[in-house]
Amino acid sequence: MAYLIQIHIANEEPIRGEIEQLPASTDTLILVQNPRMRDGKDLRNLEQNVIQMILPVARLNFIQVLPTGEEEKVVGFVRE
Repeated sequence: MAYLIQIHIANEEPIRGEIEQLPASTDTLILVQNPRMRDGKDLRNLEQNVIQMILPVARLNFIQVLPTGEEEKVVGFVRE
């Protein structure tokens, strides 16, 4: 199962992409597939045909795991 994530890099704009597995505490690199800006546009510092990028975990502030279509279908508690 691929995870849709938003990566917050130190002193950079956040980027979105997919990863196959969430990083473990011992990982030093993260492999991001289909990297793009938050609004879906191409990253300006990557070539146009790049489909994967490797980022060092040490440069990341935090990673957000975004909901996919499957998680959005889950019904939560409703207060009446």
